[in-house]
Amino acid sequence: MTPDSPGTDARSPLARRRHLAALDGLRGVAIIGVLLFHTGDLDGGFLGVDLFFVLSGYLITDLLLREVEVTGRVSLVSFWGRRLRRLLPALALMLFCVTIVVWCVGPPQLVRTTLADGPWVQLNLVNWHLLAESAGYWDRFGSERVFEHLWSIAVEEQFYLVWPLLVALIASRGARTGERVAWFAGAISVVSVMWMAVLVDPADPTRVYTGTDTRAFALLLGALVATPRVRDLLGRAVAHAPRAATAATVSASAVIGVLWLLSDGTASRWLYPGGLFAHALACALLIGLCARSPEGPVARVLAWEPLRGTGTVSYSLYLWHWPVIVLLTPEATGLSGVWWTALVCTVSIGLAVLSTHLVENPLRFRASWATGRHGALAFAAVMVALALLWIVVPAPTPPPVDVTALE
Repeated sequence: MTPDSPGTDARSPLARRRHLAALDGLRGVAIIGVLLFHTGDLDGGFLGVDLFFVLSGYLITDLLLREVEVTGRVSLVSFWGRRLRRLLPALALMLFCVTIVVWCVGPPQLVRTTLADGPWVQLNLVNWHLLAESAGYWDRFGSERVFEHLWSIAVEEQFYLVWPLLVALIASRGARTGERVAWFAGAISVVSVMWMAVLVDPADPTRVYTGTDTRAFALLLGALVATPRVRDLLGRAVAHAPRAATAATVSASAVIGVLWLLSDGTASRWLYPGGLFAHALACALLIGLCARSPEGPVARVLAWEPLRGTGTVSYSLYLWHWPVIVLLTPEATGLSGVWWTALVCTVSIGLAVLSTHLVENPLRFRASWATGRHGALAFAAVMVALALLWIVVPAPTPPPVDVTALE
């Protein structure tokens, strides 16, 4: 998560590419894993975030390189405008609604962390904010934050800011853009995973798990598979050795499944020196092969309608599921086990469907006013409104410190 579905805007001349149902299914698999992880039903479900990262890197880089093929350059203003129309409306809605609900019904400490974290979410820096506050990601039984899960959105947003700049710079230097992008993606991903191995603290791997620099390899491996050289290589494999390509697709799926079943964020120390890299590599291979062979057996399974449907609402579902889990606790609902999981999943999916069809899709596909000058004014208005939200909503007074007890 991001949990983003980085397709082009419907109004873009680059939007005419074949839609790959299997990739929607992969988004569905990813968000289901994250949901089950946060409800305590699948310890390795956190790897769904890595699958989102690889998907985002692939789709965004494919979009950028196709733009270079058509126009010879990257229009950064257009790219970032599409990103804002895609991501900001649902995020702003969730931030506003959750903040008001937390202020009305949440305990004082939750209200304070919500108002403290909100501005950093708005700035797409919440992962670094949480690291600065030493908020342990893996401590699921500590003090809870309704926006803690948005660290991955921040990582993706930072990637969306820097990577297109680099691709645009490479494109400006003339031919062989795809080849140069492939070399940069491969080299930076290797540096990123090596940096993770150097920085990891086995007692608490939060720093390397949520840091942008140490998670960049997942996004960049997805980017690597989107480059023409790798894309053509996979295409030739599918065309000339279909059985071997099918075996590779099945093997990549099996590796991903086994890692999800065996992984634990703190106990599986092998994840950080290279396990996460291996998982991202398997995800990248699976994505690349499904894109080259959409009629293959694995792609057809991933195109199963329930998975596709879940994938189409995955962004909003990612946004809403964690606040729902924090607010509808087993203590608050009187439910536990499978009944509590069913409740929070149902509520989260309901909110995601409403957000997708009433906010995301209308503004993304049908709101002509959301482009150009009017779009810029709308963006400014939303940012000002969110900034005022963090100021206007009163924070509870912190509890007094009993100096006598300290003495």
